[in-house]
Amino acid sequence: MDLAEEFTAYVETAWSRLFRTAYALTGSVDAADDLLQASLVKVFANWRKVRRAEHPDAYVRRIVVNQATSTWRRASTRREVLTDDPWRGAAVPAASAPDHDDELWMLVLQLPERQRAVLVLRYYEDLSEREIADSLGIAPGTVKSLASAAMTKLRGALAETAPARTTSSETTRRDPRDPRDERGEQQ
Repeated sequence: MDLAEEFTAYVETAWSRLFRTAYALTGSVDAADDLLQASLVKVFANWRKVRRAEHPDAYVRRIVVNQATSTWRRASTRREVLTDDPWRGAAVPAASAPDHDDELWMLVLQLPERQRAVLVLRYYEDLSEREIADSLGIAPGTVKSLASAAMTKLRGALAETAPARTTSSETTRRDPRDPRDERGEQQ
């Protein structure tokens, strides 16, 4: 099997896993596809080195994360026009994408890039702090502080919306057999 066939076989087996990671990092199907394509170009250019690596998947994941970071840095210098609905026109495969109506996912997308990358790698890819540090090229302590800051921001944002969620969930999820009325008092 020549190098091109070997690379093609690898991509066919790893595509869905890599795409999920790219999507979780970008929050957009189109951006994830672009990120993965750009990353795989780099992987192919270095395929001899990648295939000899002790953990090729970790090597490729590092390329994807680095490419995402480079893209974010370039994007911060571009001017873009934002719309009211960031999901308009996005075609999201149901099996691989978080629910866009999910409040938590929307909050994760608002986190700074490094914090979002740490959370995605920790809780979506289930990597250890050491593996995340290696993937992002940062110290394990930085991984911990980024994760802590991200979780603090998420908790704060969720706490702000808690009264609205609690009120609506209490009225919609009340067991009809429960003898208490809507105020929680016994009837």
